[in-house]
Amino acid sequence: MKDIAILIYDRLTALDAVGPYEVLSRLPGWKVTFVGETKGEKRTDTGRLGLTADATLADLPHPEIVLVPGGSGQEALMEDGPVHEWLRGAEESSQWTCSVCTGSLILAAAGVIGGRRATSHWTALEELGRLGAEARPERVVFDGKLVSAAGVSAGIDMGLALAGRLAGPEVAQAIQLGIEYDPQPPFDGGSPEKAPAEIVEAVRAHARL
Repeated sequence: MKDIAILIYDRLTALDAVGPYEVLSRLPGWKVTFVGETKGEKRTDTGRLGLTADATLADLPHPEIVLVPGGSGQEALMEDGPVHEWLRGAEESSQWTCSVCTGSLILAAAGVIGGRRATSHWTALEELGRLGAEARPERVVFDGKLVSAAGVSAGIDMGLALAGRLAGPEVAQAIQLGIEYDPQPPFDGGSPEKAPAEIVEAVRAHARL
């Protein structure tokens, strides 16, 4: 079994981690583990849900795939420390290094992205660029072995795209059908280009809080 390590930490956004997990955990021959600086429960950004880190960073120093979700807790992981050291070490031997939402900011702060193309939540793209990445306003971005997804729900798309690379399009499509991922949102406002201007500004203002 090959290892997929999903970093979790306090105040992450649940779907950033759980969306890709629902896809990647169904890949034959791969094992997904939630890892943290310490084992145990990490509370998500709403404070109402807990996810459990079953392993420490030291337990999985060289996973074949490393995935970093985002969330408001990302701000506490921008300074150099154990998470950055682990990310740099994992990047040296990983097959794929992935992020969802503002997880790409953590990767960039750790020096993992460099000048490569990457994406993030639309409210964080400017910051991603300031951190040295070539920020792209796209839903999923591949640049070499770096794979990044835009905000929150885009992690599911990234997981399926990566599953197609790892196991072939038939397996990826079977996973998509199995989880019945057939988006039909009630509103066509899931991007700043489509949403009403007043909604865009309200969300942008909230993101700055």
